[in-house]
Amino acid sequence: MLQPAHPVRIVRLPAPNDDAVRLLEEYYEAVSVVQRDDPEALRQIIAGPASGIWLAYLGQVAAGCVVLKTLASIPFAGECKRLYVQPSARGHRIADQLLDAQEDFARAQGLHWIYLDSYDDLKTAIALYRKRGYVPCERYNDNPQATVFLRKNIAADF
Repeated sequence: MLQPAHPVRIVRLPAPNDDAVRLLEEYYEAVSVVQRDDPEALRQIIAGPASGIWLAYLGQVAAGCVVLKTLASIPFAGECKRLYVQPSARGHRIADQLLDAQEDFARAQGLHWIYLDSYDDLKTAIALYRKRGYVPCERYNDNPQATVFLRKNIAADF
């Protein structure tokens, strides 16, 4: 089997770094996010034991990210946020690898569910989530941009 020219490495960060902030800013611009988290808000989001941020490195370059936030309003649940892969890095299964790392971590922390929101225009992202077992659910937050709400029972995966 051929090895990729630039291997993908997934890293969970203990705190946001410059790469994470840069990728999140790119994400906000790419999908026109209204409610944006500054670095301090991001630090607070990922401070919980069942929360975190993961970066995907393609070679030595941070090319993707995803955030997991504990959902205080739903027992044994977290929220997948800010999944983003730079356009130049797509085609390496980075989004799947980020979601695998996030789901494995969440499961190890005792979470049973991962929720997420999106909006109708992000058809590729929604298709990815659906392919990975996310199913429609009721609105669970007050995100004014969200039109699609999905969840996945990660406890049922094993």
